[in-house]
Amino acid sequence: MPPVFDAVVIGAGAAGLFCAGIAGQRGLTVLLLDHSPKVAEKVRISGGGRCNFTNRDAGPAHFLSENPRFARSALARYSAADFIALVQRHRIPFHEKHKGQLFCDDSSQQVIDLLLRECDAGGVVRRQPCAVGEVRPSDRGFEVDTAAGPVRAAQVVVATGGLPVPAIGATDFGLRLARRFGHAVVEPRPALVPLTFDAAAWAPFAGLAGVALPVHIRAGDRPAPTFDEDLLFTHRGLSGPGVLQASSHWRAGQPLDIDLLAGRPLADELLADKAAGARRQLGNRLAQVLPQRLAEQWLAAHDLEAHKPVAELRDRDIARLAEGLRRWQPRPSGTEGWKKAEVMAGGVDTRELSSQSLESRRVPGLHFIGEVVDVTGWLGGYNFQWAWASAAACGRALRTYSVAGL
Repeated sequence: MPPVFDAVVIGAGAAGLFCAGIAGQRGLTVLLLDHSPKVAEKVRISGGGRCNFTNRDAGPAHFLSENPRFARSALARYSAADFIALVQRHRIPFHEKHKGQLFCDDSSQQVIDLLLRECDAGGVVRRQPCAVGEVRPSDRGFEVDTAAGPVRAAQVVVATGGLPVPAIGATDFGLRLARRFGHAVVEPRPALVPLTFDAAAWAPFAGLAGVALPVHIRAGDRPAPTFDEDLLFTHRGLSGPGVLQASSHWRAGQPLDIDLLAGRPLADELLADKAAGARRQLGNRLAQVLPQRLAEQWLAAHDLEAHKPVAELRDRDIARLAEGLRRWQPRPSGTEGWKKAEVMAGGVDTRELSSQSLESRRVPGLHFIGEVVDVTGWLGGYNFQWAWASAAACGRALRTYSVAGL
């Protein structure tokens, strides 16, 4: 007879490991499977190798979904403070880097080790590398075909992640499985990803590659939050934290709305300089506000004389310069794709899942957690917090069954 478990968790990333550990420590028999020889590779490479494992300020407003209220329950029942307390119990030193973003002082391996210790404490059986084939419902749960032979389980948890970074093993297995069981899937798209532009349209800016500055940015043509972050020019388009944030809300054909002045009242400043008879050249003055290469390129592209003294500028030219910088609306042609995306937007439609347990409303005993679900966080530790929160909601809801009954 195939071995029997209370739950099989497919995917040994952040969400899968955490869910398996919680369920195992509740007394369930749990099998954790992953096709990759290494666990939690996305955890390992995150945060420059130091893992931005959560954000102190994480809340429902920091997540997007076609069903925006869905994430509230899980996030409320397992908060950033809860995971921080777990990190502290494991004696992992950490620090806050920026806007509530928490990183390990030393290495992301410390978070991976935490997750493995939690699994060990729950007696979780791990098989890696071990590919999963068919998952079939049965009258007593599920039958799962694996490279190590078939297994049976009362419940199956799909924690296979999203499509970004295929080089570390990302696949569409979870999405395909959801569709086979009749679930709707919100069309996946790369998120937290650099944006690209048509080569000809971008030619005037390509020489600015490497230039960075703080901006206010949002995706245009639809309601979206404005992000106060840095922007980075690249040879092919735009990157940096601000662009990555806006990319999650961007749709093909839309412009971006970028304030290159980050709220600075440039028009008022230049008009005051003019009234005072300032002889400083416009190019030098603008280089006090923007990176010099950007200032030079902008003036040349907009037929403004860099060598002209500020005192000789016409008021309408001052207004045109300031407004152009305040409302720059470039229109991307695409993104850098899954290879450069940090997360996936879209995924298993949450309208067909329980917000309390992440269990399918179509197939009892089938659960989806983490990135495979249509819940996407902002940049800065929010997506890991969704992994922890959704895993906790599921791990606490899984039920213990009598092996004899299966």
